[in-house]
Amino acid sequence: MTTLPPRPADLHGIALALAEARRAAAVGEVPVGAVVMQDGVVHGAAHNETLTRRDPTAHAEVLAIGRALEALQADRLPGATLYVTLEPCAQCAGAIVLAKVGRVVFGAWDPKAGMAGSLHDLLRHPRLNHRAEVVGGVDEVACGELLRDFFRERR
Repeated sequence: MTTLPPRPADLHGIALALAEARRAAAVGEVPVGAVVMQDGVVHGAAHNETLTRRDPTAHAEVLAIGRALEALQADRLPGATLYVTLEPCAQCAGAIVLAKVGRVVFGAWDPKAGMAGSLHDLLRHPRLNHRAEVVGGVDEVACGELLRDFFRERR
């Protein structure tokens, strides 16, 4: 689970992703938020919409990547950073690899489904044609508390 140290701008990116996660919680979605930034500009932001869309693939990362690709009129994001409040799952890690996102910065680790070093490390798998730079655990306490509080209220 080794990751690179965060950059000064990473706390800002995670704060934006946390704002998206709070929007998800407000509508009853699992509070995960994601933001794609390049050169300090947000090009895509989203939160989980799996219930809203009745689509189990409507994860924050996938939606934010799609919005960024559309905004940039691109098919790849090698110069972008994806900020996300929870370590990406297999689906989202696959989307990150396919979109060739340059960096991934996430908050809370996900020991049950995380694919950036917890369960497995798909984002940096040596046999894939793209490996993202990964920074994990940025504002991990705030990101984890949001998830824990959300699930505690539902039990």
